[in-house]
Amino acid sequence: LLNTRHEVLAMTEVAVGNLDSAPIHPREVFKEAVRRSAAAVIIAHNHPSGNPEPSADDLTITERLRAAGRIVGIEVLDHLIIGHGSYVSLRERGVMEGGGHRGV
Repeated sequence: LLNTRHEVLAMTEVAVGNLDSAPIHPREVFKEAVRRSAAAVIIAHNHPSGNPEPSADDLTITERLRAAGRIVGIEVLDHLIIGHGSYVSLRERGVMEGGGHRGV
């Protein structure tokens, strides 16, 4: 959770998954952000397989979260996927630009 200068307000755990999925609802992601008056969020999750390449589900939830964020006025700045010793930033991949699944 970030303030208007993109300084960290807090880090919160929203969901715990199993070996191949972590069901998440935008309501849960933004509940604490709204409560703390966050201006933006960065989403992060791990892939237990160790491969940080985004899945189709990762891209879909990213777009759902961005859409929900626009409704409540909280920007999703990035979605980080953590693997073994590496990560993928969807912003760096161009996915966060303009609402498409480009660059992956």
